[in-house]
Amino acid sequence: MRSDTTIRQFVVGHIQTNCYALVSAGECMVVDPGASGARIATYLDDVRVTEIVATHRHHDHVGGVAALLRSIEPRPKFSIGYADADGAQRALELSSHVFDVSDGDLEDAPLPDRFLHEGDVVRVGDESFKVLETPGHTEGGIVLLGDGIAFVGDTLFAGSCGRTDLVGGDPLVMMQTLDRLRDAIPPDTMLLCGHGEATTMEHELATNPWL
Repeated sequence: MRSDTTIRQFVVGHIQTNCYALVSAGECMVVDPGASGARIATYLDDVRVTEIVATHRHHDHVGGVAALLRSIEPRPKFSIGYADADGAQRALELSSHVFDVSDGDLEDAPLPDRFLHEGDVVRVGDESFKVLETPGHTEGGIVLLGDGIAFVGDTLFAGSCGRTDLVGGDPLVMMQTLDRLRDAIPPDTMLLCGHGEATTMEHELATNPWL
């Protein structure tokens, strides 16, 4: 990551989801606006938001996308992994049997402008991020891997990994994903997780029992 690139973090929603805004050369990519989309927009009026990316389809990661899109001009693109695009448009329904989704701040995600696949590249300013498909927590989860930094959503946490007991989760597939990430993510990469504290791949390789 370049020295002039900055990251703004917002903790949103009832499950305390981490939303990130990466700013590079005046452009901004927002990752996982799970709630409070209109409020997030007020903290980004000094940059040009070019893309909103969801790491997966769960309501606590896409619930603020629609409001954020309505609050920004010109309208940025909304991108999500191909296999999670349909579920994101039914996010509240799919989560309602486990979570309270009655908060009026939450909405289903709109139809995406871009479907992300393995190997795609998301660019913002002087930064670029390679898309890694990481199913297991959901069918279409992704990681955005950049230079020294990765947005890992709910695939990896400090000392843990994403749960697999929700609709679309698969423990075997998750283990296969984690096996692949051991080699795919360099040890010196900072991991920005969907919940909780940031960590590094080096630390997780040494201490995380799921790795």
